[in-house]
Amino acid sequence: MKTYLAKKSEVEPKWYVVDASGQVLGRLAVKIANVLRGRHRPTYTPHCDTGDFVVVINADKVVVTGRKETDKEYMSYSGFWGNEKRRSVAEYRAKRPEFIITHAVKGMLPKNRLGSAQLKKLRVFKGAEHTHEAQQPEPLNV
Repeated sequence: MKTYLAKKSEVEPKWYVVDASGQVLGRLAVKIANVLRGRHRPTYTPHCDTGDFVVVINADKVVVTGRKETDKEYMSYSGFWGNEKRRSVAEYRAKRPEFIITHAVKGMLPKNRLGSAQLKKLRVFKGAEHTHEAQQPEPLNV
């Protein structure tokens, strides 16, 4: 019996839509990362991009547990002296709620070119409307 290895030309990606309202951030990010990698398919191959596209709506309504809303900080550094910035989840929720989900999913993908390609298949939107109706995304049970 031979092991099946998928090729990029054989993979037909599907589109899924996920409603993030009321979902816990980490648990949601795990499910999204598995779909982006293709772990939900029987033809999953670790070195090939067999994943699907994921559209996340209502990113501003995602839930974090405990005191993470105020205590968890995201750090960014521009490279210049004194330009280290720390922002809380509450600050990002007010200005850029898409970043919270994108950052969580990015941490669960491989740290190489394959992970970068898989992250490009994630589309996150603040509200309930999205621009990918033409792709006819199916709802993903999370």
